[in-house]
Amino acid sequence: MILYLHGFNSAPQSGKAVQLHQALQRCGRGDEFVCPALHHRPAQAIAQVEVLMAAAGDEPITLVGSSLGGFYATWLAERHGLSAVLLNPAVRPVGTLEQYLGWQTNLYTGERYCLTETHLAEMRSLVTAPGARGRYLLIVETGDEVLDYRVALEHYAACGTSAQTIVVEGGNHALASFPTHVPRILAFAGIMAAG
Repeated sequence: MILYLHGFNSAPQSGKAVQLHQALQRCGRGDEFVCPALHHRPAQAIAQVEVLMAAAGDEPITLVGSSLGGFYATWLAERHGLSAVLLNPAVRPVGTLEQYLGWQTNLYTGERYCLTETHLAEMRSLVTAPGARGRYLLIVETGDEVLDYRVALEHYAACGTSAQTIVVEGGNHALASFPTHVPRILAFAGIMAAG
């Protein structure tokens, strides 16, 4: 199963989530894709995902996390000993999101909520060092206009051989090169052979 975790103010309708689900459908395995609409409160988002993981039973799970979803995926991978694909992941989301405290609107659903210090405190409780239990495929683009890709490279370098890294020149925070990585993601998840 691929469990996709979308980013800040995003939703299951995001382009990468839709493309990945469509790729699984083409393989006849569309029912192995799950992308919850994550709650804006980090603690509740994590609780949502852990309920889905528990419901999967013994089914193998690969997390795929984009931006803030990559931050969540890292915490979950380390807590549960899972593999995770990280797409332009947020490494230090508190520092990035402090400037956005106040009213927010979800880009896809239109939901309005207030980003508060409580959100940031919950994020701080999820900070973890990768590499003890998780296994990662890190995909970043150097043109990410929101997050410095070098921070992610440095952070996940601590994983040693448990991390594979793809760095694409140019691009953006949305990961413009995403369609080219779908076969590699599916192979990493054990869905299909590489190539």
